[in-house]
Amino acid sequence: MKKSVRSPGSATVINAIATGFGAAFGIGLDIKCCANTQNSSITCSNDVGAPTTLMEICAKKTFEKYGISSDDFGMNFKTESELPMASGLSSSSALSNAVVSISSKIIAEEFNLMPLDDLEIINLAIDASLEAKVTITGSFDDATASYFGGVVVTDNKNRKFIIKEEMDEYPVLVYMPNFGSKSGNSDVNRMKVLSPLVETAFELAKSKDYFKALNLNGLIYANTLGFDSNIAIDALEVGAIASGLSGTGSSFVAICEDEAIDDIKETWSKYEGRVIETKVDNIGCQFIG
Repeated sequence: MKKSVRSPGSATVINAIATGFGAAFGIGLDIKCCANTQNSSITCSNDVGAPTTLMEICAKKTFEKYGISSDDFGMNFKTESELPMASGLSSSSALSNAVVSISSKIIAEEFNLMPLDDLEIINLAIDASLEAKVTITGSFDDATASYFGGVVVTDNKNRKFIIKEEMDEYPVLVYMPNFGSKSGNSDVNRMKVLSPLVETAFELAKSKDYFKALNLNGLIYANTLGFDSNIAIDALEVGAIASGLSGTGSSFVAICEDEAIDDIKETWSKYEGRVIETKVDNIGCQFIG
């Protein structure tokens, strides 16, 4: 049996590290995962040469959930990614969602069992990400924005939604500098110092003023983590609706109208790195074969 799934990344509205409350929205850059059955063992590979630890933990946890031994039944997983790694665009959430959802679907069909429901998949994927130490808060906001698409506002500590809805499908530009920043290695204490300011940004998100929330959150975290906040300000100056640091970096995102795309690309061209053009994703994780 062979199946494929696409799982999009997400961009930050509110980074949850400071307060435990977050917000994010799906973007049209994704990870595609193809899995096929084999006699035994779990084997994983990707197109970026990255460690496959998270993939293996996701598959192992799904097998354990169903009581399946990899000595008696196996799967081979291969991924292709449009998402830059260690960039703040939820590549870990997209990957874990993809592997858990495809594992569940194949096992359920192969053994005539019930597939996991949406939140079971998300929670298992988050547990795997925590075990792999690729997330600090569990990233319920990133995981759900990736899985469902649209925009979410969440209580990450309790893994609960405050808001979950579709978002207007604006163009999104991503500025990627020539370096990454792994969220699992971030200075949590430094970020928590600014929790009162982040709480102010979160109140904006709860009021569905997502763009102001993104702007404020991005400035707070960029300055806290040592990124150049001028990147976001430059985008706003030439017409972005909202712009800020995504996650713990290193990427910045800008939400804009079509007519501002070229101006934002031009102003960001003075920075070393590259600009990726995408859009808001409202589809989320979906099987493609």
